[in-house]
Formats: sequence, structure tokens, C-alpha cells
Amino acid sequence: MSHWWKALGVVLLLGVVLVGLRTPLSPALVHVSEDKLAPGPVTIEVLAYNTHFSAKAPPQAWIENDGQRVCTDAVEVLADNSLKLSFSVPAGLRKDLSHLVVHDPKAGAITLYDAFWTGAKGNGIADAPCPSMNVQANTVEPFRFPHRSLLNESVRNLFFHVPMWFAMMVLMTISVVHSVRYLRSNDLVQDDGALGAAYVGLLFAVLGLVTGSIWARVTWGAWWTSDTKLNGAAVTTLIYCAYLVLRGSVPDERKAARLAAVYNIFAYVLMVVFLMILPRLSDSLHPGNGGNPAFSQYDLDERLRLVFYPAVLGWILLATWAYTLARRARRLQTLMHHAHDA
Repeated sequence: MSHWWKALGVVLLLGVVLVGLRTPLSPALVHVSEDKLAPGPVTIEVLAYNTHFSAKAPPQAWIENDGQRVCTDAVEVLADNSLKLSFSVPAGLRKDLSHLVVHDPKAGAITLYDAFWTGAKGNGIADAPCPSMNVQANTVEPFRFPHRSLLNESVRNLFFHVPMWFAMMVLMTISVVHSVRYLRSNDLVQDDGALGAAYVGLLFAVLGLVTGSIWARVTWGAWWTSDTKLNGAAVTTLIYCAYLVLRGSVPDERKAARLAAVYNIFAYVLMVVFLMILPRLSDSLHPGNGGNPAFSQYDLDERLRLVFYPAVLGWILLATWAYTLARRARRLQTLMHHAHDA
């Protein structure tokens, strides 16, 4: 029964992989051929994602502007993810920015917010319903992840990239606690614990950098950017690599353990500074820093949280399990070394 938490970690991660990778994204409107509409007739081509438009039951569409609705003159289905919409845009809309709404019998209402610059010139138009408008809400909403602009399918990386950094920080916390205990007790068992946690923590730091670089390539168009959070993560990883180099450069075991323990305390403080403090004091592309929101409606909703939080717990449990294995390996290595000396 003492190993129940290991089984829990495995079960959680299996569930995260199955649900996180197989759940489809919600339908979305991703592109319009015209983003600035002047009063008068206009034809717009719309590109959607994860939709199944049908000419037999074409969707309805309209432009929303501060509660006002400008209905389509005609809707043509070009493909299962493409439409051609014809509008007669009136003068006198209240707001400069208008939303595009497409209601599909299968997908329901799909909204592209601030899709058009409509150039408000009045106090509003007559609020009249669209002809033959028959919009009904879906009685059963399927479980789907939200579609986030720019992220698209890469939103699933949320279940891997972010939890890996959480796991890394937990392991480095375990490592520095062992280092403090070693300085107080001079017990090499505590030093072995600090080393094992640092090894596994570095592994998760590298995995975090790799998954983050892939995510940056998909969303920002580059594998790496000169961003405070990204640079801080890279510097933190190098600082802990130097921790391992320092240990290997001192032949005396106890002297190496004491130097490494002192260094580990400073390394932990620098990790907090580079990952938690400095990015919040400067502009950043990375969510959660420099005024860029994270863990909000832009990144998470109830459906994503149902998978994200188990992913965080699952990766932390897996990392802790790997840490215990590293400690056992270190203990066996020490026993073999003493046996060889004897």
C-alpha cells in the first residue's frame, strides 16, 4: 500500500494522454477574407476549423455590433470548413468593431470576435430579426476543448510543458531542503538526496525547454525568442548544470558535498528570481508575465482544467518516483564503491 501514489501518478498520466490527445477542439472561425467593411454590399469568404458545413443544411450567419444584428443576404457552402457570405452593410452602426457569428445546425453558434472594422457613424440601426431565423441551442453539448487563437492544436501542450516545470520546481525544492539538512547534520545521506533530486529536476528542466521550444515554433514562428522568461529558464538550467560540474571537480567527497550544498542554496534563490520574479517585471510574450495573462479565460476553462490539474499532479508524482529511483541508484553506487575499497 506504500506505493499507491506511484500507481496514482501512472493512472493520472495515462488519463491525461488519452483524454488530452483524443478530445477534439471546439469549432472555430479562423480567417475572413475582408477585415474592414464599408457600408454597402460585400462578399466575404470565411475559413473555419473543425466544422462540417453542409450545402443541404447551410448555416446561418450575421454580424453582431453592440447588440445589433446584420443578417446575410446569401450563404454559400464552399467546403466543410469554408463559406462565402454576402452582406448589405448599413451605415450607422454604433461600434467600430463587429463580431461575425455563424450558426451551424451541428456545431451551434461560432463567433469570431472583432472580426471586422465597420466604422461606426451613427447611433445604431433598426433592430430587426433576420428572415427565416431559427437558431436553437444544442440540447447536448459534447465535451470539447476550446479553440484558442494562435494555439490551435498546440493547446494540448499545456498538459505537458507547464506541469514539467512544476515538477522541476518541486524537485529543486526537495534538493535544496536536503542540502540545508546536510549543512546541519553533515550526513552524506542528505547529500545523496540533494544530488538525486537535482539530477531528475534537470531532466524535467530539459524536457520543459524542449516542449516550450516546440510550442514557441508553432505559436510565435520561432524556436526561441529573446524573452525574459525563456532566457531565465535557460539560465536556470545552466546554473544547475554547473551544480553537477562543481561536485565533479572536487575529489574529496565531504568537501564536494559541502560546497555543492552551499551552491545549491544560491542556485535555488536564482531559480526563483529568474522564473518567478524577473519575468513579471518586464514585457514578455510568455503567458503569465509582463501583463500577458495566464490561467485565465485565454488559457484555461473548465474543460481544460479537468485535464490540466491531474496532469500537474501526475507529472509531479512521476518525478518524485524517478527521484526515489535516483536515490536508490546512488545508494547502490556508494555501497559498491565501499565494497570495492574494502
